[in-house]
Amino acid sequence: MNAIIDKYSTHSKNLGKSDQQPTLDLNLEHSKYSSLNEQLAEASLQLRQMRGEELDGLSVEKLQQMEKNLEAGLQRVLCTKDRQFMQQISELQQKGTQLAEENMRLINQMPQVPTAGVLVAADTENLLTEDGQSSESVMTALHSGSSQDNDDGSDISLKLGLP
Repeated sequence: MNAIIDKYSTHSKNLGKSDQQPTLDLNLEHSKYSSLNEQLAEASLQLRQMRGEELDGLSVEKLQQMEKNLEAGLQRVLCTKDRQFMQQISELQQKGTQLAEENMRLINQMPQVPTAGVLVAADTENLLTEDGQSSESVMTALHSGSSQDNDDGSDISLKLGLP
């Protein structure tokens, strides 16, 4: 019986000690939570101030520092935007060069395509040469040496049934 009472009292003492340990852990966690909550409140206030809100209580020095920070941030935004624009321009120039090369390749292949027939006339209707000639002037040039069946390039679209 005494052994059971000793075990009970030892167990009770151990429970008391273990109850104190979680209390210490909870206090530590609560202080961490409070610290993080304060940091969040400060960051939220700074964000609102960067947006131009809640500026009334700030000193002139603090306002000047905010102005410098905003100007530095704006400069970084402008540099990033300019860099992206230049990258897009470069990509578009490369694409334009590729399209011009493809156009020249297709123009060089044109003499190989049979010149008689309606299908060739329909394909060449959308052609735009590098010299800036329109499809109508190209069509007129293509058919100028042929028979007089076509008066001008607009008749071809009518003969083809194109809109």
